[in-house]
Amino acid sequence: MTKTELRKKYKTLRKNLSIDALDELSMAIANKLIQMPIWDLSFYHIFLSIEEQKEVNTEFILSVLSGKDKNILISKSNFETGTLTHFLFTDSTKIKKNHYNIPEPLDGIEIGNHKVDVVFIPLLAFDKRGNRVGYGKGFYDRFLTNCKPKTLKIGLSFFEAENEITDVFEGDIKLDFCVTPKRVYTF
Repeated sequence: MTKTELRKKYKTLRKNLSIDALDELSMAIANKLIQMPIWDLSFYHIFLSIEEQKEVNTEFILSVLSGKDKNILISKSNFETGTLTHFLFTDSTKIKKNHYNIPEPLDGIEIGNHKVDVVFIPLLAFDKRGNRVGYGKGFYDRFLTNCKPKTLKIGLSFFEAENEITDVFEGDIKLDFCVTPKRVYTF
């Protein structure tokens, strides 16, 4: 399927999830992550969920990161440049939704891409080769291109892998892993 077809399919599937199902599936994803050998690193980038899009609820993963005393990074989007700026997420970080309902930090301690060890990536769909489909703006591809080569790219999905995304571009950055409520895919 093409990215456009997959976006439509998975937005509909997500829209049909109840809030209880969304939380249950999000908790299952966090439980799968706990079992992965990724917890000896320092800087973990995570997205704050867009409730209106019924994204994976990252509150459970944030609790794990806090409990493990990790440096947590969250981003602010610049829609003019298509880039993300990353900030250290602390107890004093103030969050506000932007005009796309994306929760973002108002300010804070800026951290460069070169520091990021693990990125938890929001997505709509992914395939068995590690290709992913997001909302189509390219924010994460630009961000991941500027991370160090060893940065782990971990997608989070309520749904299992598609066989193939047929219109992958050369600039699309593949995942290293994708975690669903049922399993961890390794690419």
